[in-house]
Amino acid sequence: MEIEKPITIIGCGPGATEYLTEAGRMAARKADCRIGSKKLLRLFADCGGEQVEIGAGVDLAINEIGKRYGKGKVAVLVSGDPGVCSLAKPIIKKFGIENCHVIPGISSVQLAFARLGVEWYDARIISAHNSDPEIAFLELAKEKKIAVLAGREGAIAWIARLAEEIGTGYDIYVCEELSTANEKITKVAPKELDGYKASTMAVALFIGRELGK
Repeated sequence: MEIEKPITIIGCGPGATEYLTEAGRMAARKADCRIGSKKLLRLFADCGGEQVEIGAGVDLAINEIGKRYGKGKVAVLVSGDPGVCSLAKPIIKKFGIENCHVIPGISSVQLAFARLGVEWYDARIISAHNSDPEIAFLELAKEKKIAVLAGREGAIAWIARLAEEIGTGYDIYVCEELSTANEKITKVAPKELDGYKASTMAVALFIGRELGK
């Protein structure tokens, strides 16, 4: 499949090659330049073309894309799915959807729910990746399924406070390093989250007990 637009945003899944779609793999290999994290660029270490390593900074990503815009096919590698708390949104806002081709991937949220055998279409997805969410705990108590993306130490502390407020009717799972050799899914009680040390690659699921999990 050819990259017909100057920028292709590729969801690379949680980071294991078996969760990268064939469409994403082909597009990344055909790009003149790949931009992404060290971990994701490593998936294409054997390919030709330029490899540009960036961290989580949005401004840096936009700047590096801008330097190469119109000079070849640029593939931006994002973890998980571009539609779930991703760099895709600011990139599309800057360059326009008419110039961006988005290839979906498998998110950690999808994989976490799949591991538990629970459908996720009606789940409330919240990001605590960069900062504590500005949302009332009582509002979340109305939800039957909650997924919290946790990419920093403070996120677990926020999740612990959430569990303390609404956790009595939920089973809580901390899903870490999904799709890697270090994958771990731990069912925890609300009080066990206080001081819990989780990977920076983690998602916490709150599943209403009436759902049977």
